Order: sequence, then C-alpha cells, then structure tokens
Amino acid sequence: MSKSNVGNIFSLFYSADTRKETSILSLDKKGVVKDKHYGKKEERSVLIASLESYKLSKEHGIDINYGALGENILMDYNPYALEEGSKLLIGEVILEISQHCTLCKSLTKVDVRLPKLLKVHRGIFAKVVKNGMIKKDDVIYLYNKGKK
Repeated sequence: MSKSNVGNIFSLFYSADTRKETSILSLDKKGVVKDKHYGKKEERSVLIASLESYKLSKEHGIDINYGALGENILMDYNPYALEEGSKLLIGEVILEISQHCTLCKSLTKVDVRLPKLLKVHRGIFAKVVKNGMIKKDDVIYLYNKGKK
C-alpha cells in the first residue's frame, strides 16, 4: 500500500473540564488520552475537521474560534469525502475513518444556523489503529488502496 501527502495538522484539541488547544495529542486504541470521550466509543474516538468548515461558516457570517466544532484534529486537508475504512498516517498514529459526523444540536449553542450549514461539513470520525503522538504541523498521509 502506498501513501500520498495530503496536508498538514493545523491545530489539536481535547476536552476535559474545558476545551483545550495543545501542540501534541497522545492517542491509543481508546482514543485521545485526557479527552472526556476517551474510552467511550472506539468508532467515534477521534473527531477530525477541516479548515474548510470554518471557511464555510465565515462565508455565511459565522465567525467561530477553531475548536468550536468539537474536533480533536483540525487539518488543512478536507477528509469529508473519504470512505469508511480509509486510513490516514499522522506522525506515529494511523487513524481509520469510521463514520461521518452526524448533525449535532450542540452546535446551536455556538450559532443556531451551524447544524444546517455544516450538515455534511462538520467533521468525520476515526478510530485509532496504531497508537502514538500527533503534533501540530505534522504531515498527513492518505494510504492508497491497491497500490504498492
């Protein structure tokens, strides 16, 4: 299986008692270490968002801070079209796309228009296939199926 460089990590976040931005995330099979969702649902253990979501929001007059969508990983690559089972290599970590993010009513706390606007542009869930660390500015590689 070959891999293609598709982008870089822009920001990293976790939620404990409050939302926190960090320069390094530690991940294992249970998800993002220190995150309030750690160990709850393997298929939804990591939320990935694209800068495109924030750009779309801003184009519609909604200026929100990075991290407001609840993402753990914010990247300059748009992964929303990836199929379930697609794999990303970031730093030492391999993530497998598990499902697209569903419409989230909690986004109405940020702006009532967000759930409808970002219906298919909020994020994508992944599970951890290989443990490790992800750092801000790490390169993102997409594994290409069927190629060596």
